[in-house]
Amino acid sequence: MAASENSGASGRIAFTYPNFVFYQLARVFIVLSGEMQSVAVGWEIYEITRRPLALGLVGLAQFLPGILLFLVAGHAADRYDRRKLIVLCYCGSSVCSAALLFLTLGGYRSAYPIYAVLFFLGVARAFSGPTTRSLLPQLVPAKDFQNAVAWASVFFQGTVILSPSLGGIIYAIARGPAAVYVLSLSLAIVAAACAAKITVQSAGRAPEPLRWQTTLAGLHYIWREKMILGSISLDLFAVLLGGAVALLPVYAKEILMTGPWGLGLLRSAPAVGAGVMAMLLAHKPLGRHAGSRMLWCVAGFGLATIFFGISRNLFVSLFALFLVGASDMVSVMVRQLFIQLGTPDEMRGRVNAVDSVFVGASNELGQFESGLTAHWFGTVPAVVLGGVGAILVTALWAWWFPELRKAQQAEQCAD
Repeated sequence: MAASENSGASGRIAFTYPNFVFYQLARVFIVLSGEMQSVAVGWEIYEITRRPLALGLVGLAQFLPGILLFLVAGHAADRYDRRKLIVLCYCGSSVCSAALLFLTLGGYRSAYPIYAVLFFLGVARAFSGPTTRSLLPQLVPAKDFQNAVAWASVFFQGTVILSPSLGGIIYAIARGPAAVYVLSLSLAIVAAACAAKITVQSAGRAPEPLRWQTTLAGLHYIWREKMILGSISLDLFAVLLGGAVALLPVYAKEILMTGPWGLGLLRSAPAVGAGVMAMLLAHKPLGRHAGSRMLWCVAGFGLATIFFGISRNLFVSLFALFLVGASDMVSVMVRQLFIQLGTPDEMRGRVNAVDSVFVGASNELGQFESGLTAHWFGTVPAVVLGGVGAILVTALWAWWFPELRKAQQAEQCAD
């Protein structure tokens, strides 16, 4: 019994650090705000335009700031107080929620002002992404970092599970997005308050001058470290091709014949799978053959995407999306351990900024790609072809990056 209790306590060791708790609260509230808002925006855009391509433009509007600003954002995360930057970014997100509320209450029936607001929301995320991830290693000791990453993923995925369904239900009850935007605004403000409570005790970093050599240091570091390069580029191309999230409003309305509540369930299903997998990894860390396990799981991601694409049943589709999230979680975990433990603190912001661009490309740009291919070939063929592409990319990366395939321990690059 004592051994079991000790094992359970060690599985929750990250929560003994108060700063980690405030960090998690801030992330929960900002993710809850953003995901609820995404459901409302997606449904509102599709109601206005009735075009899958318009849903793809939602992703493009949020991705462009990331690709334009990632070098500056990474340098800012290494040069300035990360906690203050996070608070500023969360305040910026609240302003964007207020702008969406203003457009809705003003009766604007055009997608273009919404795209403009989403662009500025993308600016806030371009800075908050690398800054937030760079801060985490400063909140817990290295020996407990994998546990912190696992629990951070559990909380993140748990919030993603709740928020789309909640956003869809509120949208349906209120018969419009205004109530969702009000709640998103409030939650973003609470997130900023929680982030302000974090106190970081770390060795001071000498600010580096803003010039090309220092700004591009993150790119040079990733190019040199082949395991990191392989893991983040694999995620980029697999999810870029296999992502079906942008087309979920089309599936909900025209293929599965459901409403906003069904869209919320579909948006939540991948997070359920990812949350379950993250919980397993929190208590049973990745051991040997981490690289090969990552590759197999990314291939499984592609297969589950195909499964979802051909489904015409809501419950079968939810199960397929559950598998999509569970398989993707392993890739996320391995990549985060490689980056966070293997990168010096003074360069962590710039490396995370590059990784944020890869993640943003696989998500927001992937939404644009899905919308465009659906416009060309149709919704179902676009999803199925994307899943096939993810499997092919996995096979190519297993050949091109033998360092990744042969990696034995997730912590190997930290040695």
